[in-house]
Amino acid sequence: MIEMVGYLGSALVVASMLMSSVIKLRVINTVGSGIFAAYALMIHSYPTALMNACLVGINVYNLIKLNQKDRSYDLVDCAPGEGLVSYLLDCYKEDIRLYFPGFSADSAVDRAYVVCCRGNPAGVLLGTDRGQGVLQVLLDYSTPTYRDCSIGSYLYARLRSRGVRTLVFSEQASQAHAAYLLKMGFVKKDGAYIKDLE
Repeated sequence: MIEMVGYLGSALVVASMLMSSVIKLRVINTVGSGIFAAYALMIHSYPTALMNACLVGINVYNLIKLNQKDRSYDLVDCAPGEGLVSYLLDCYKEDIRLYFPGFSADSAVDRAYVVCCRGNPAGVLLGTDRGQGVLQVLLDYSTPTYRDCSIGSYLYARLRSRGVRTLVFSEQASQAHAAYLLKMGFVKKDGAYIKDLE
């Protein structure tokens, strides 16, 4: 029975390394390390227990930092296809394909915004202006490190000052992205996800 505790802790630590989201990785790794630390104490392996207790502490510290609401975000207006936008699309193309299977880098885009966190690119939004404050969203992507909804909240609040009143996402959304859109206040209507920013 004691060995099963050890196997469970080990399995969770290994599973955490498969997470694309840094927050999920930290949470699962914390639980796994905690269980493995308890197992190490049961078998009197104190160096192993100490190491895993330290991992729990490191993970908790980093989770607190990742969940701070006072992150310093900046919204950068970009020209579609310029260097920073192209770099992000190329760097994260596999992850983007996973969440936005219908997106193509060759899509016609006339609005591009990049969200940076303390100078680090954290997300990108690409869309087409449909007039009267409506932005047809083609891509609303957050990098794995910043995938906690705080970027979306920041971005949507700032888009109003750019004249955007309504966001419309009508492309086929992956299950994960559809869940995100609903969480962020989009309403599904006639096959599209719509968010009124006002």
